[in-house]
Amino acid sequence: MPNLKEIRNRISSVSSTMQITSAMKMVSAAKLKKAQDAITAMRPYSDKLTQMLVDLSSSVDFENVYLKPRKVKNKLVVCITSNRGLCGAFNSNIIKKCNEIAELSEEKVSFFCIGKKGGDILSKSHNVVDSNNEIFDELTFENVSLVGEFLMNKFLEKDYDKIEIVYNKFKNAATQIVTTEQYLPIENNSNKEEEQDSADYIFEPSQIEIISELIPKSLKTQLYKSVRDSYASEHGARMTAMHKATDNATELRDQLKLTYNKARQAAITNEILEIVGGAEALNG
Repeated sequence: MPNLKEIRNRISSVSSTMQITSAMKMVSAAKLKKAQDAITAMRPYSDKLTQMLVDLSSSVDFENVYLKPRKVKNKLVVCITSNRGLCGAFNSNIIKKCNEIAELSEEKVSFFCIGKKGGDILSKSHNVVDSNNEIFDELTFENVSLVGEFLMNKFLEKDYDKIEIVYNKFKNAATQIVTTEQYLPIENNSNKEEEQDSADYIFEPSQIEIISELIPKSLKTQLYKSVRDSYASEHGARMTAMHKATDNATELRDQLKLTYNKARQAAITNEILEIVGGAEALNG
């Protein structure tokens, strides 16, 4: 059994760890509320914008480079992770999915990483063409739009024939869903029945001009939604992980205190026995 000083040191260490994990949990809980409100408010707008684009594109004989599929030789995967760890399996699930895509794809796969954790690991075994780790320092639509423009230019220049986004979709604080979405070319998932039921739009200016303006905006919004989803998922995962870590630290501290009290009681009992034994020897 370890001596009393060692146990006291361990109790002190575990208590300090518990204070840190508890503080991190509260910080993530505060950030999660704001991030959750942002993504919840944004989803209806993003979904409606995408649906409107699909309706307009399917109802007119219109060719656009962003809508036209082509033979895939080079594929770019946008990997969205976090800059920091201590958030459970949040980052490892995304990296695992990216590795699966690279292994199962017949075409050449490259990666664009948003978040430091993904870039650090994927760069060891895959081709990471670029990364952006500063985007979470000031997460705004304008900053994400710059990344969206970069991706669109790469597709226009035919550096890549297909672009996908891999990210954690926020469901709740305890659940994040690993999601893969096709970014470019834009998928037309509508069918004839949906086309018949689609809204009757009045166009001003022309329908083609509206679609041409709507496509870049829709792509930027889709990317922004994905980054927002990942950001909310990160804080949910970290809050859950720190909550479990705090509970484990509390349990370990209680066990150490029990061990300490038992060791202290045994030491006191031994001292009493030594005193009694010494007194009996003197009397004898």
